[in-house]
Amino acid sequence: MSNNKNYFDTGLAFFTFLIMICSIVTISSAQKYAQYHENFAMQQLIWFILGSIIVAVICFFDFEQISKITPYVYGFGIILLIGILIAPNEIAPMRNGAKSWFVIPGVGSIQPSEYMKIFLIMMIAYVVQKHYEKITITSFQNDVLLILKIAVISMIPILLVLMQNDFGSSLVMVVITMGMIFLSGVDWRIILTFASITITVIAGLVITFIVDSELLLHLFGEYQLERIYSWLDPFGHGKDIGFQLKQSILAMGSGMIEGKGFNGSAVYIPEAHSDFIFSIVGEEYGFLGACFVLSLYFLMIYRFVGIAMFSKNDMYEFYICIGMASLFTFHVFQNAGMVSGLLPITGIPLLLMSYGGSSVLSSMIGIGLVLNISLKKKSSMFSQE
Repeated sequence: MSNNKNYFDTGLAFFTFLIMICSIVTISSAQKYAQYHENFAMQQLIWFILGSIIVAVICFFDFEQISKITPYVYGFGIILLIGILIAPNEIAPMRNGAKSWFVIPGVGSIQPSEYMKIFLIMMIAYVVQKHYEKITITSFQNDVLLILKIAVISMIPILLVLMQNDFGSSLVMVVITMGMIFLSGVDWRIILTFASITITVIAGLVITFIVDSELLLHLFGEYQLERIYSWLDPFGHGKDIGFQLKQSILAMGSGMIEGKGFNGSAVYIPEAHSDFIFSIVGEEYGFLGACFVLSLYFLMIYRFVGIAMFSKNDMYEFYICIGMASLFTFHVFQNAGMVSGLLPITGIPLLLMSYGGSSVLSSMIGIGLVLNISLKKKSSMFSQE
């Protein structure tokens, strides 16, 4: 018979710890460029300590309890997103063209959209689980019904975040939704239809941009269009909208294979401690250092998928792991791509590496959920049914 025992995924915890170390070391070097004259490395360490406490607390909860409170957590996240839109500028000011933060005196800023990414993963997992509990017969109609359920709960936060002019976070939510739909067991014809629609929309936007980019102003706004211009020709716009990307490319290129060493960065990059932290990694530790950091993320995502495979008998737990894998995969892919000039700048941070309390704490909540799931992992390599 099978052998069930508690199992804490030390691999995932270890890779998370290594990324934390890399983050503090890199931020301590990058903060010399910051215009705020704060000790961001120390603040990041505090966020990591708080995040670790949150992980420990989450691991004490039974997942049935977590599943029951999921709709309430999701609803709370929606309320926060609506609150951002209606709050006065003193409480929710515009930053970098987006109104996405609550500013709390004496505490700092809170970005609800970062937490909403985790809440959305939980809610989609909850909806999929409840759907298959009620509908046990697989059919095209039932699959369409499931897609509609997922679409409704996803579009609400996506639209609210878009109204905040936070295109990056809304894009992450779209990718999370698509990734979880792809693995939700629906008919492949539906997935193919969605893929075709997505490709058509992207192609239409590209053609529109080429023919008359001004038409996209109504959809994305001037700030987002400037990001596209700076991506297409960073050196041509190197004195204004393309300055940050141009500096990032120069910094990463100057790092070459082995880098300049700790605190050896010499190319000025605005907000280097935040979204462009990977540029500092490339400059100070070179190609080898960048590969090492990316490898840590690959191993972390590998553990997410591995835990998901061992939890596939529980759909709620399985889809939370898959959602976290989708979240981290896209964040790493997009952030590394944008700082190196391969992808447009979207303001998406490198999770756990970039400075930011909301980003760190929300990531740690997600990791805590996955580690909680790993505690029930079944060890059956040498067992017999």
